[in-house]
Amino acid sequence: MNRTDRLYALVEDLRAISPRCRSARELAARFEVSVRTIERDIVALQESGVPIYAEQGRRGGYAIDKTMSLPPLNFTPAEAVAIAVALSRAGDQPFGRQARSALRKVVAAMPGREGELARELARRVMLVAEPPEPGGPARPLGAEGVSRAIEEALLRRRVLRLGYADAKGALTSRDVEPGVFLGGRGGFWYLVAWCRLRDDVRVFRLDRIVDAEVRAERAPDRPLEGFAADVPEMLVRGAVLD
Repeated sequence: MNRTDRLYALVEDLRAISPRCRSARELAARFEVSVRTIERDIVALQESGVPIYAEQGRRGGYAIDKTMSLPPLNFTPAEAVAIAVALSRAGDQPFGRQARSALRKVVAAMPGREGELARELARRVMLVAEPPEPGGPARPLGAEGVSRAIEEALLRRRVLRLGYADAKGALTSRDVEPGVFLGGRGGFWYLVAWCRLRDDVRVFRLDRIVDAEVRAERAPDRPLEGFAADVPEMLVRGAVLD
């Protein structure tokens, strides 16, 4: 288990037994790390705003203040990623650090499997390093239902069938394996996918997608780096759920 996953698991473990506490030794045995590692993890969580406090005494340990903690949330993985996309725009703006802290709390409150799905989906949603100009025109996101179909295909790892019009207006039907949902320069959004018609990675602009249908076929697992590397002249960053 990497540190990020362990931090989430620590919060969930303490939340599950709140208001009772668990000692650092118990937590260390539970997560198969040293007591010192647990102590460093607890400090990191406290510094990010998670309401963990220490109980002194023989039966003491660490606990979460239940009156200040979030109840279980019913955010879907797609909703969590939507929050991440919005908060990723904060960057170094005022309250940017607090925005990242808020996102960590949201994801920590999600059930384990849902949190894992959210983090996997977030790896496949990318934004250009430069946000669109404030007050610039809103860019179309394709025909009705296209964006939702792409979100579903990415989340469920399914093949998509697209009706796509190229720059000259020529319409083709494509079966594609979705890789990355990309927010590009100028406010446009793109789908980066393996195109079975071209037998290669292609970038599809959403406003040129006429229709999109999620197929029952599961898309093969392809390395994420192979999709990101094929995005021309676009510096991207992920919508990180950390």
